[in-house]
Amino acid sequence: VQLQASGGGLVQAGGSLRLSCSFSGRTIRYYAWGWFRQSPGKEREFVAGISRYSRTYFADSVKGRFATSRDSAKNTVYLQMNSLTPEDTAVYYCALDSNPTSGVTSTEGDYDYWGRGTLVTVSS
Repeated sequence: VQLQASGGGLVQAGGSLRLSCSFSGRTIRYYAWGWFRQSPGKEREFVAGISRYSRTYFADSVKGRFATSRDSAKNTVYLQMNSLTPEDTAVYYCALDSNPTSGVTSTEGDYDYWGRGTLVTVSS
């Protein structure tokens, strides 16, 4: 099982980025996915998630600005980030909960597999 996150970079405030997380080893549609981020000096925090039924969940700080989706044919999940602010600057991680009965949670420990982070920097 391998996860690979990509799509980070430098963007100006108000801009958009789309992060991708590709997955090899299992069919993604059976599992819940989460996106987390960690800013310098802060704890890692839940950002968004998508359940096996494609129900999506978002942290209050990103609601209305971020979206997450899944392309099962490509075994890839996405995090679309719009209206970015400097406060969104962080390393972003994708994570998979391999328990097929699980829903999306904001608890790091519920996720078994993690991708390498991808850095998003938003300039003011």
